[in-house]
Amino acid sequence: MPGVGKKARLVYTKGMNQHSATQANAVIPLWPGGAPGTTGWDQVEEEMSLPDGLRVVRNVTQPSLTVYPAERPNGTAVIVAPGGAWHFLAIEHEGRQVAAWLAARGVTTFILKYRLLRTGADVQKEIAEFISNRVSRQAEMATLLQMTEADAQQAVRIVRQRAAEWGVDQRKVGIMGFSAGGGVTTQVALNHADDCRPDFAAPIYAAVFEEVIAPADAPPLFLLCTAADEMASRASLLLYSAWKAARRPVEMHIYSIGDHGFGMTPHNLPADTWIERFADWLQGQGLLRS
Repeated sequence: MPGVGKKARLVYTKGMNQHSATQANAVIPLWPGGAPGTTGWDQVEEEMSLPDGLRVVRNVTQPSLTVYPAERPNGTAVIVAPGGAWHFLAIEHEGRQVAAWLAARGVTTFILKYRLLRTGADVQKEIAEFISNRVSRQAEMATLLQMTEADAQQAVRIVRQRAAEWGVDQRKVGIMGFSAGGGVTTQVALNHADDCRPDFAAPIYAAVFEEVIAPADAPPLFLLCTAADEMASRASLLLYSAWKAARRPVEMHIYSIGDHGFGMTPHNLPADTWIERFADWLQGQGLLRS
């Protein structure tokens, strides 16, 4: 398919933290010749803060991987897909903070910026309107989901092809994602060729809306959400059942209290330590140094 007709520009606003893309983290385009299917997309990628202080990236047209090298690489790589209702990426508490935590423990980490729906400055209003008009926008979402699946597949492919550059074992390339990013994670766990099959996957409070059948080569799966999060708990149970039916490895954690979208933000709840449960699972899979 043809590439994009107009080159996207990256806009970085003031006040970015120490893990921002203005620092030394290498940014790798997924599609150097232009992302397939986005010809004519002229929206400008922007990082901004929402009124509630949430740091987000919107209008991604040129998907990429931002590299967080491990302090002492143990051979494992994790691609991190932040969530944001397919309208933005919650780049801090579901992206940079996760990447920094994992990199400090020997995991080479990559933040995936996958393609998003076009938005204006009032992102939250547009999400509300999208939800209320979801039926009329099914075709738009179906097209976008084809792109996000391709982005996730290409991300795994690139990390595996270039594994030696970062001290990564080609057999230890996984992906995790949050909310919509958990949906993207699920897409590549379900649909992949040999060269882009993740070796493990972790949908965290994932958004999954369709019935699923796990393939015979489904990667080991780590699921986590809260019981109060009806959408994510339904999706997690759906995925757990599909993996069990296929006799594929799966582990699930459902916290009794807590809301959707907590990421790395502390709320003085048991779910605050969720990433340690993920580390425990990685350890059990032989993917994390003792």
